[in-house]
Amino acid sequence: MAMNRDKRPQEQGDELDEHTVFINRCAKTVKGGRRMSFSAVIVVGDKEGKVGVGFGKANEVADAIRKGGEAARKDMHKITMKGKTIPHDVEGVCDGGRVILKPAPDGTGLIVGGGMRPVLEAAGIRDAVGKSLGSKNRLNVVKATMNALSKLRSAEEIAAIRA
Repeated sequence: MAMNRDKRPQEQGDELDEHTVFINRCAKTVKGGRRMSFSAVIVVGDKEGKVGVGFGKANEVADAIRKGGEAARKDMHKITMKGKTIPHDVEGVCDGGRVILKPAPDGTGLIVGGGMRPVLEAAGIRDAVGKSLGSKNRLNVVKATMNALSKLRSAEEIAAIRA
């Protein structure tokens, strides 16, 4: 096991890209005053088609980010890609968040907003167009994006299902 700059153990060849999408401060009022806690939404990916999302909660920001990163690494999914874009139009839903993703020609770049960009960047998708509808809650947008990516199928998979 090699060590990275953050002094955390890292597996050999484990080159994962980690994005902090959102950090939320929460206050609980108790007898002595307000108790602060933090939650973090973290996206981890290898930029080659594997991506995961984690949600960590703790009393310190650094601990919440670490917990979210660990949860994201445990929840990694392989997604279907066609070159550096997605194979077809797809829609994802999570609670009030709804996301529409469409493939784009080479060189277009990521034309997406909010919580979709870190997920698609971590997955390695370079060319796509997306629209977030409904809720602007970043956790739900990230989960809706993951839902959309999980629905992607290659042409060979669809042909095999139809045959």
